[in-house]
Formats: sequence, C-alpha cells, structure tokens
Amino acid sequence: MRMILLGAPGAGKGTQAQFLMNKFSIPQISTGDMLRSAIKAGTELGLKAKQVMDEGKLVSDDIIIGLVKERIAQDDCKDGFLLDGFPRTIPQADAMKDAGITIDHVIEFDVPDDVIVERMAGRRVHPASGRVYHVVFNPPQNEGKDDITGEDLIVRDDDQESTVRKRLGVYHEQTEPLVDYYQAEAEAGNCVYHKIDGTQPVAKVKEKLAAELTA
Repeated sequence: MRMILLGAPGAGKGTQAQFLMNKFSIPQISTGDMLRSAIKAGTELGLKAKQVMDEGKLVSDDIIIGLVKERIAQDDCKDGFLLDGFPRTIPQADAMKDAGITIDHVIEFDVPDDVIVERMAGRRVHPASGRVYHVVFNPPQNEGKDDITGEDLIVRDDDQESTVRKRLGVYHEQTEPLVDYYQAEAEAGNCVYHKIDGTQPVAKVKEKLAAELTA
C-alpha cells in the first residue's frame, strides 16, 4: 500500500489521508517532517539540508529523495506508506523512479477550482480556540461570531480568495502534469490510478476509496 495523493490545495487530501492511514495502518510521510527529524537527528542528509536551508536556499530534489529512501526503509513502512506533498513536479517523480521507489496506488482528488475557492474562502476561524466554521456548510449560529464565546470570527490569510487562486495557479502549473504522468505509469502497469470525485461528501469519498483499494 504505497500511495501518492494528488489534488489541488483544498481538494480534501488531508482528511482522506487520515482515513487511509488508519484503515491500512501505514504512516503518512511528509517531506517537512522528514527534514525536521533528519536535522534534529543530525544525520548526514540532515546536516546537508540544514546547511542549504541556513543559506536561504531550497533543499534539492536529491536530498529529499535520499530522505524519502531512508524514511521508507524504516520498520513502520513495511506495509506501505502515504506520501504527502511529494512528488510535486515531474523531475521529482522521475528521480523517485530512478531511486527505485515504487508506488502501488496514485489517488487523484478531482475538484473544480470554483468549488475549492468556495470551500476555502467560506471558512471562518475563531482564533483563540481554532474552531472552524463555514458560511455555507457549517455556519455559526450568529453570522461572524463564535458559537461558544460570541467573539469575532476571522478569515485566515491562507483562505482569502486571491491567495487560494494563487495557490491553485501554482498547482496547475507545477503539480497537475503529474496526473498525465501517473496515468501513463498506470497504463504501463507500474501502478494503479484512481480518480475520485472530490466534490462528494467526505463519507462518500471514504466509501469509494475503501472499495477501490480493497477490490
């Protein structure tokens, strides 16, 4: 059960990642977490990454791939893993393949941009508690006010429509080409590709995933 999740920010990957981890007892591997723990542990790759980051540069794909290889060799990955936010580009996917990292399932969460903008731009947050509301799907009892304290709700910078559209633009440019890439990999028999309608309710998406992955 070695999986990659594809989909734009706000397509529901985070929610379903939790479900998949629990269902298949596999860890979620995020490049951010790996970098932090390698730096903390002072491994050779961690020290290299730290040097690059201290210089204000981006950590190279080579270092990231090295970290992924180290991480998936650990015991908790013996039944599989879920890669979170990686690969983001075709060169990264190629580098993974060259490093002999095989993937069994690629799951694409397909959600139109306008739906994502509505989902994210409609979020309202109570800063003190972290409670999240949504103007359409989970509105507070009184508009703009937290149900429990009555304090003002805010729109986080990340959820502003302009920010959301900018992030979607980056996704379409850099990461969306992986859809064709992994569909071609699936046709070549190297993995199984699943395209899921991410506009459905969360429970429906879970059902569909469970059915497709255990078929």
